[in-house]
Amino acid sequence: MSEVEETIKRISAHKGVGGIIIVNTEGIPIRTTMDNSTTVQYAGLIHQLAAKARSTVRDLDPQNDLTFLRIRSKKHEIMVAPGNRMF
Repeated sequence: MSEVEETIKRISAHKGVGGIIIVNTEGIPIRTTMDNSTTVQYAGLIHQLAAKARSTVRDLDPQNDLTFLRIRSKKHEIMVAPGNRMF
Protein backbone atom coordinates (compact mmCIF):
# COMPACT_ATOMS: atom_id res chain seq x y z
CA MET A 1 0.00 0.00 0.00
CA SER A 2 1.38 3.41 -0.94
CA GLU A 3 2.02 6.18 1.57
CA VAL A 4 -0.93 8.16 0.19
CA GLU A 5 -3.32 5.23 0.54
CA GLU A 6 -2.10 4.57 4.09
CA THR A 7 -2.66 8.23 5.00
CA ILE A 8 -6.16 8.22 3.49
CA LYS A 9 -7.00 5.03 5.40
CA ARG A 10 -5.65 6.49 8.67
CA ILE A 11 -7.61 9.74 8.30
CA SER A 12 -10.80 7.90 7.25
CA ALA A 13 -10.61 5.77 10.40
CA HIS A 14 -11.16 8.83 12.62
CA LYS A 15 -14.66 9.22 14.01
CA GLY A 16 -16.80 11.68 12.07
CA VAL A 17 -14.75 11.83 8.85
CA GLY A 18 -17.24 12.08 6.00
CA GLY A 19 -14.77 11.99 3.16
CA ILE A 20 -11.39 12.96 1.81
CA ILE A 21 -10.60 14.80 -1.41
CA ILE A 22 -7.11 15.31 -2.82
CA VAL A 23 -6.84 17.86 -5.62
CA ASN A 24 -4.04 18.96 -7.92
CA THR A 25 -2.81 22.55 -8.21
CA GLU A 26 -5.68 23.44 -10.56
CA GLY A 27 -8.29 22.18 -8.08
CA ILE A 28 -9.09 19.05 -10.07
CA PRO A 29 -9.77 16.02 -7.84
CA ILE A 30 -7.21 13.24 -8.22
CA ARG A 31 -8.23 11.05 -5.25
CA THR A 32 -11.47 10.93 -3.29
CA THR A 33 -13.52 8.80 -0.95
CA MET A 34 -16.75 10.63 -1.83
CA ASP A 35 -19.20 10.37 -4.74
CA ASN A 36 -18.33 12.21 -7.96
CA SER A 37 -20.86 15.07 -7.83
CA THR A 38 -20.06 15.92 -4.20
CA THR A 39 -16.33 15.73 -4.91
CA VAL A 40 -16.52 18.10 -7.89
CA GLN A 41 -18.70 20.57 -5.97
CA TYR A 42 -16.48 20.65 -2.87
CA ALA A 43 -13.22 20.70 -4.84
CA GLY A 44 -14.22 23.69 -6.95
CA LEU A 45 -15.61 25.78 -4.13
CA ILE A 46 -12.87 25.01 -1.62
CA HIS A 47 -10.15 25.64 -4.21
CA GLN A 48 -11.55 29.14 -4.83
CA LEU A 49 -11.88 29.85 -1.10
CA ALA A 50 -8.35 28.62 -0.36
CA ALA A 51 -6.97 30.82 -3.13
CA LYS A 52 -8.70 33.88 -1.64
CA ALA A 53 -7.50 32.97 1.87
CA ARG A 54 -3.93 32.57 0.60
CA SER A 55 -4.14 35.92 -1.17
CA THR A 56 -5.39 37.59 2.01
CA VAL A 57 -2.57 36.11 4.09
CA ARG A 58 -0.03 37.25 1.50
CA ASP A 59 -1.54 40.77 1.40
CA LEU A 60 -1.16 41.05 5.17
CA ASP A 61 2.41 39.73 5.16
CA PRO A 62 4.21 38.91 1.89
CA GLN A 63 6.69 36.75 3.83
CA ASN A 64 3.87 34.50 5.09
CA ASP A 65 1.81 31.78 3.40
CA LEU A 66 -1.36 29.79 4.04
CA THR A 67 -0.49 26.57 5.86
CA PHE A 68 -3.92 25.35 6.98
CA LEU A 69 -7.54 26.40 6.56
CA ARG A 70 -10.34 25.25 8.86
CA ILE A 71 -13.99 25.95 8.04
CA ARG A 72 -16.67 25.12 10.61
CA SER A 73 -20.44 25.25 10.48
CA LYS A 74 -23.05 23.91 12.88
CA LYS A 75 -23.17 20.58 11.05
CA HIS A 76 -19.81 20.15 9.32
CA GLU A 77 -16.15 20.99 9.43
CA ILE A 78 -13.80 21.18 6.45
CA MET A 79 -10.05 21.12 6.89
CA VAL A 80 -7.76 22.14 4.04
CA ALA A 81 -4.05 21.35 4.16
CA PRO A 82 -2.38 22.83 1.07
CA GLY A 83 0.79 21.21 -0.18
CA ASN A 84 4.01 22.91 -1.18
CA ARG A 85 2.83 23.69 -4.70
CA MET A 86 -0.46 25.39 -3.88
CA PHE A 87 -1.99 27.38 -6.77
